[in-house]
Amino acid sequence: MSETIFSKIIDGEIPSYKVYEDEFVYAFLDLSQVTKGHTLLVPKKISANIFETDSETMQHIGTALPKVANAIKKAFNPDGLNIIQNNGEFADQSVFHLHFHLLPRYENDIDGFGYKWETHEENIDDDQKAKIAQEIAAQFN
Repeated sequence: MSETIFSKIIDGEIPSYKVYEDEFVYAFLDLSQVTKGHTLLVPKKISANIFETDSETMQHIGTALPKVANAIKKAFNPDGLNIIQNNGEFADQSVFHLHFHLLPRYENDIDGFGYKWETHEENIDDDQKAKIAQEIAAQFN
């Protein structure tokens, strides 16, 4: 896979505001600061998205995510935290190096961040849900 802006940040070619680093991951402030403390966590091993990431890399990410989240919590005491990870251009991924956004949320702060979550349970009956679940489960065989 080719070099990305994130790999240049990891290598120190582009400056960043580092908050955490270990042998496998690097976490730094997102320059946009959608919310105060908005941090990106990226694996040092490049993969474009979740579909191309090996399980060992995901284990390292899974270890680092709560560390970084708790550091944000201790630093700023947010009322909540969103962790967002986009895969593919259609899902709003703009840098094709797997990364996780940690977005602290503050109750009385109009931060400009939001998303609309529409549910469709009234449109999908139990039989349809069972069929959808079976189609996904069948992929593990």
